[in-house]
Amino acid sequence: MLVPFLIMVREGVEAALIVGIIAGYLRQTGRSQWMPLVWIGIAVAALLCLGLGIALDLVSADFPQRQQELFSAVVGFVAVAMLTSMVFWMRKAARSIKGQLHDSIDAALKGSNASGLALVAMVFFAVAREGLESVFFLLATFQQASGLAAPLGAVAGLLVAVGVGLSIYWGTLRLDLRRFFRWTGAFILIVAAGLLAGSLRSLHEAGLWNGLQQIAFDISPVLPLDSPLGSVLGGIFGYQDAPTLGEIGLYLCFLVVTLPLFLIGSNAPRRLPSNA
Repeated sequence: MLVPFLIMVREGVEAALIVGIIAGYLRQTGRSQWMPLVWIGIAVAALLCLGLGIALDLVSADFPQRQQELFSAVVGFVAVAMLTSMVFWMRKAARSIKGQLHDSIDAALKGSNASGLALVAMVFFAVAREGLESVFFLLATFQQASGLAAPLGAVAGLLVAVGVGLSIYWGTLRLDLRRFFRWTGAFILIVAAGLLAGSLRSLHEAGLWNGLQQIAFDISPVLPLDSPLGSVLGGIFGYQDAPTLGEIGLYLCFLVVTLPLFLIGSNAPRRLPSNA
């Protein structure tokens, strides 16, 4: 439950920040009449992402076991790629995102007959980017979890993100966005490493990967995966009580490469908008 909650908070705040900047600029420049189009862009993107998630889940339910494992692996790899690119993109783009969005709004509303459509498209793609990342992450998470805890965590995280976004927009909450994105980004990379190892395991169960299947270590007598603590660690960090050499190697290699790059880059001076 914790991982979907935190991911949805992060994704939701990121989307709310972008929408808040757009809405705030429209209000400050006397263009509030365009706000209905902003809501249309948000609604279309949200419905598209929701529909895609439901469709993929329904389609995968009819797959035979081997195809289900392959689907789980593919979704996991896509989720890792999208989550990783997202945290690095936000680290880079946050320095100038407010100015870029203001310039894009001015360009979209320059008197062209298609200006309204351009604004809808801008909001749509901003929200759809975060939504699609969330869809693939949640699908990968739900493939490796059971019960209602993960969906409830995702819904709770989305509601918190909406509240945070509204508070930032109205200026009632001052959030240290630089620190927020830094630490949630590092957490997402650790989660992505677990998804990556789980995807390799799914490839093996689908019969497509048989290398490095020797057990690296077995601590199931000390901390079994089905214990309360083991379940929590498995859900958050992808913990396995008897991982293979391939899973451990992939997990560590991913973190050794991505975490230092992300954290070193995050220490560079930058300015993030604290409100819209």
